[in-house]
Amino acid sequence: MRFNKLLATGMAVTIAASTVLGGCSSNKDSVAGESTQTGQTTAAEESPSGEIEKPEKITIMVNGTVTTKVNNRDAFEKRWEELTGIDLEFIQPDHDAYYDVMGQTFASGVENWPDAIIFGGSYYTGYAEEGALWDMTSAWENSELKASGRVTGEDVIDSMKIDGKLYGFPVSRGNGCITYVKKAWLDNCGLEAPTTFDEYLNMLKAFKEGDPDGNGVNGDTYGLSAAGFVGTEEPYINYLPEFYQDAYPSFIKGEDGVWYDGFTQDNFRGALERLRDAYASGYIDKETLTNGTNDCRNKFYEDKFGVFTYWAGTWNANLTTNLIANGRDGELIPLEPIAEVGSYIERTAPVWSITTACENPEGVYKYLIESMLDGGEMQKLWTYGVEDIHWSTKAETILDNTYEEGEFHLKESLEKPGTQYTKQHLDPMLSIVEWEGDPGREATSEEARSSQQIFNDNCRQAQLIPSTEVMANYNGDLTTLKNSIIADVVVQGISIDEAYARFEKEGGSEWSKMIVDSLNQ
Repeated sequence: MRFNKLLATGMAVTIAASTVLGGCSSNKDSVAGESTQTGQTTAAEESPSGEIEKPEKITIMVNGTVTTKVNNRDAFEKRWEELTGIDLEFIQPDHDAYYDVMGQTFASGVENWPDAIIFGGSYYTGYAEEGALWDMTSAWENSELKASGRVTGEDVIDSMKIDGKLYGFPVSRGNGCITYVKKAWLDNCGLEAPTTFDEYLNMLKAFKEGDPDGNGVNGDTYGLSAAGFVGTEEPYINYLPEFYQDAYPSFIKGEDGVWYDGFTQDNFRGALERLRDAYASGYIDKETLTNGTNDCRNKFYEDKFGVFTYWAGTWNANLTTNLIANGRDGELIPLEPIAEVGSYIERTAPVWSITTACENPEGVYKYLIESMLDGGEMQKLWTYGVEDIHWSTKAETILDNTYEEGEFHLKESLEKPGTQYTKQHLDPMLSIVEWEGDPGREATSEEARSSQQIFNDNCRQAQLIPSTEVMANYNGDLTTLKNSIIADVVVQGISIDEAYARFEKEGGSEWSKMIVDSLNQ
């Protein structure tokens, strides 16, 4: 079966795009994908009155972003079934093994496919192009949700279309990274928040050569740190946007509709020069090449550096809380993109897809996917969980936080005692719909809301890269070569010409062209 290819090349496909049963699933005799590849959709399952028929049962395959067993998934399932009157069956592998199990499930035969499934990155494009996913374009276009006028993230939805067709619905934004600067460090150096690259570089210089932490010693700090000079998944450049600016290390579709490899463009040479020069000047943490995100966070809390590009929203509050816990000033300034950056990149959002094995895809779309954003009890369930298990309005004290009767708050985590829940599947700050009745609006810190809004107002969607067999075969080695060259330029200081000569000699140019050609076919 053709889905064995996706299972066999799953790891290669992940590298290529890196972003990246029972019930209804009884369409045993059909060949998945025959209709979706021709642009047709399965006939709607309608009652005699013309209404979309409610499924008796829906089987879903989900990862750990949906309420897990340890977090009392049984209570979540019970509440969902109370709200819908539909039997909900879960397939939920361990989070780290999710895509392996998913590949095995698809390869094992249509009779084992779930009705609906969560995808990310290249897996979404790969399975859509193999014909495993139902075309939900018409369902979305004619949905009550779209007609409601509540949707604020149509750009997010449109970004998930493949050749104009929607095979997966993003129920929230993908989010991304925003640059945080310690206000106390700016004040100690007599600086304002930067708005251009020259101002940004001058700030890094002051943080390296001056005394931004106020300990009386000049030169014992550095400007910034990051978890590597290039990311391991799309959008790759999100930890160092001020240096990359308009450059990109992977494949991009130009305004003319033609794909090209950003690594081979002149503007990428400029990005490498900026990174190399700043690193040589000591503005960037010397351990950046081998840092993990946890290493960066700990150094930030210890006041070793003052500029940190990290996730917008909840992480603003987390960074502030941990700085204060370490005896540091916790006030951070989330920057709007500097002029040369223009906009931050929002990563590709995960999507909910319906497989072509499902007998009533319209019903699954309406009662499972669309209902998640109903602005009522179902959205509350997917966002905050079950009352008195994941959230409450009762008067009580949780982890030294005291709440009055009627005050909405999150409960202590069952999975991580000593912490409170912040959400369940849906992050309220990443919602793609207006939700006037959000009960947790006031439970979110002002810092988190502010940074998330700045990001949302100043971001562009990461491009969805199609999956091709050529990319699956060669992009792993190509990416490894690119990353090695970037490290050599920045850390070892080799010349740009020498770097690209190596790219040519070791096959990078050839692999790159082959992939570009396959994308443009």
